[in-house]
Amino acid sequence: MTVPTLAGIHHLKLPVRDLQRSADWYGEVLGYRVVIEFVEQGELAGLAMEQPDGGPPLALRLDPARAEAAAGFGYFGIGVPDYPRLTSLAARLDELGLRHGGVHRASEGWILPMLHDPDGHELGFYTHARHEDAPTGPHRVHDPGPNMRVEPMV
Repeated sequence: MTVPTLAGIHHLKLPVRDLQRSADWYGEVLGYRVVIEFVEQGELAGLAMEQPDGGPPLALRLDPARAEAAAGFGYFGIGVPDYPRLTSLAARLDELGLRHGGVHRASEGWILPMLHDPDGHELGFYTHARHEDAPTGPHRVHDPGPNMRVEPMV
């Protein structure tokens, strides 16, 4: 079998109930800015946003029904270079009065889970930097959280 050549994530796309509210939130909280507006039949239907310091491109699509149905689901985890920058992000969220799950050790690096955007989509942030004792190769994580156990897959 030939494996296809891929080049990372082109963009993330979320259904939202209110384009301006979501664009404002992603701008204030994570530094995103609108770079493209998509107009369909004379109506604004979507936005493309970029984050100037390494965040993945983000598309917001006006689709209230899907946004409502997907509330609470974590579509993606956004990478953060390392632990100090993750704790800095957590402090920023605290300053903005936004609830989140705090910074915790995960199986391979550090995680800041449970931030929710205005539509209830859950955002999680994970460090690219790994723990020195992080597993290599395929592994299984039992009961993620404080009592987590990690073992090689058999």
